[in-house]
Amino acid sequence: MLEQYYYEKADEVIASHGSDHASLIPIIQDIQSEYRYLPPELLSYVAGKLGITEAKAYSVATFYENFSFEPKGRYVIKVCDGTACHVRKSIPILERLYSELGLSKEKVTTDDMLFTLETVSCLGACGLAPVLTVNDKVYPAMTPDAAAELIHELRGA
Repeated sequence: MLEQYYYEKADEVIASHGSDHASLIPIIQDIQSEYRYLPPELLSYVAGKLGITEAKAYSVATFYENFSFEPKGRYVIKVCDGTACHVRKSIPILERLYSELGLSKEKVTTDDMLFTLETVSCLGACGLAPVLTVNDKVYPAMTPDAAAELIHELRGA
């Protein structure tokens, strides 16, 4: 069960967007932005407040890839593995990050909730390949060593 302040924050977000059915996506975007994931209990709560079924709310939230029901770390790292990045060796970067962070394809968030590591099909920065983002900030022309150094910098921040 979530703490009361989660529901109070959800009420604030709903009030800012209005309780119309069409407000579902911006409401859950704001909630996810606040907590770095979408707590399932809050999705059910929002559905009730908007007068839609939980099934409808879940169908919307699961349709869009950017919604996550799993808590994410403070730093969300996305490594591009699109064609341009893959050809320019994004996989060794990903492997180095897995090693540096003690993560794997199955375990994507560090125990201290500091880092979440994801692969994406395209970040839309092909001319900068290979590229990764940290909380949507683009880091171009990455190498495995540069990625490891970035992790060390973020740990010290």
